[in-house]
Amino acid sequence: MKWRYEGYDLAGSRVRGLIDADSRRLGEAKLRDQGVFVISMRETRQEEGDGGAVKSAYAPAIRVRDPRQAASFLKQMALLVNAGTPLADALIAVERQCADDAMKPVLTDIRRRVEEGASFSEALGAHPRKFDPVVCTLVAAGESGADMRDILVRVAAMLDRQAQLRAAMVGAMVYPLTLVSVCMIVLVLVVTIVLPRFGELFGSMSVPLPASTRMLLDMSAFLQAYWWGMSLLTIVGTAGSIWWLRTDAGRRWLDGAAVRMPRFGAINRAFLTARVARVLGLLLEAKVPLSDALGLVRSATGNTLYTELVCKVEEAVERGEPMHREMIDSGLMPPSFCELVQTGESSGRLGEVLTSAADFMEIENEALAKQLTKMLEPMILAVMGLLVGGVAISMFLPLFDLTASAGGGR
Repeated sequence: MKWRYEGYDLAGSRVRGLIDADSRRLGEAKLRDQGVFVISMRETRQEEGDGGAVKSAYAPAIRVRDPRQAASFLKQMALLVNAGTPLADALIAVERQCADDAMKPVLTDIRRRVEEGASFSEALGAHPRKFDPVVCTLVAAGESGADMRDILVRVAAMLDRQAQLRAAMVGAMVYPLTLVSVCMIVLVLVVTIVLPRFGELFGSMSVPLPASTRMLLDMSAFLQAYWWGMSLLTIVGTAGSIWWLRTDAGRRWLDGAAVRMPRFGAINRAFLTARVARVLGLLLEAKVPLSDALGLVRSATGNTLYTELVCKVEEAVERGEPMHREMIDSGLMPPSFCELVQTGESSGRLGEVLTSAADFMEIENEALAKQLTKMLEPMILAVMGLLVGGVAISMFLPLFDLTASAGGGR
């Protein structure tokens, strides 16, 4: 018989198709051997076409993704399920009180799929931009025997924590970026509007100009004459840089720079390590096999270098070697974290150790990021002050010289 399936491959990409198997269990086993993590499978008729069934069975995914929305939904579901509410009724209740216009159609579609006989994880998997493969796998683990409420609470906490960390990083960078933007605008206005007036004044007085003043006036004249060329060059350069950074080589370069920058690189490595620990720890605690869990972690790292590291760890596990050796050799993870992984492997409590390590690292990383941004603010102010002060001094030096000459003449 034929079975129509939908799932995710080892790279985290969505796949769907048909497979021949005598039973659902054998079909899932075949797909697992091929590196496919099944989220839905149903028997189909021999004459059923591939394209039409998919279109009728699966609605288009909503192209919106917000971890905080997903976390709020899963927390509400956990409370209702814990109170003994049937899953379909819980979905109706959450859908009814949802006030988010972007989230409500998603909840409506999830509720409809569950009422039609799909599992909760299958319904979530139909919206990968809201619920990634890691979330779907954890929910499927809860459906297959784990404590569903505990799984929902853990997944909601993970998503909520991710949203909090992202908001904290964005909030910490708002003030420094605002300072830089304001200072750059001031400098552009000074060079294009104020400096030409000073140039006319100095020209009428025929006073000798210092080298710094002449350089600024020449820069102002160049920008006024060729502003269109500089604007075009800026637009083309920005568009070209964005295009290149979206290529594999550009993404790899950007990811490498992000983890190797002085000071900032250490913070990025700490955040990425905490993410790997959190996702892998939750998957292992949900009784997901280590090889399958590593495949899901690989798609959730968000950094090319860490994705390659997880691939190496997968290969080491397949050879029967411990995970921590590859982590130590990579230089991407702190030695203390690698020692914790070694301890978890030897004790057989790797999931619990990774989850505890993620709790500690996330709190420490957030405090470290705030401390670094506090150090960054005075540094930006000092640099911008030197730039603006240097321009002001260069403009007023000829006036000081002229005043001194006039005083000496009397």
